[in-house]
Amino acid sequence: MAPAAKSSVLLDVKPWGDETDMAKLEEAVRGISMEGLTWGASRLVEVAYGMKKLQIMLTVANDLVSVDGLIEDHLCAEPIDQYVQSCDIVGCNVEYIDY
Repeated sequence: MAPAAKSSVLLDVKPWGDETDMAKLEEAVRGISMEGLTWGASRLVEVAYGMKKLQIMLTVANDLVSVDGLIEDHLCAEPIDQYVQSCDIVGCNVEYIDY
């Protein structure tokens, strides 16, 4: 059996503006649930002029979840797009697990 791959990803989630309710943004992001996706630690990072972005860790089973698909089809799509302007992958680490 081939080893399974899991990726740990650090994601920047950027709001539309400084008036965006960041607690609701994070709640909406963490509300995305799918097999092979686990949300981790998060923090708010100051960007400029009082605006903050959400930086959040996630782990995905690569054979079940596409990070690009997660961003395009869930994080930047309705209804979350009322909070989220864009998402960027800051870092990614792939780990192979032999069973």
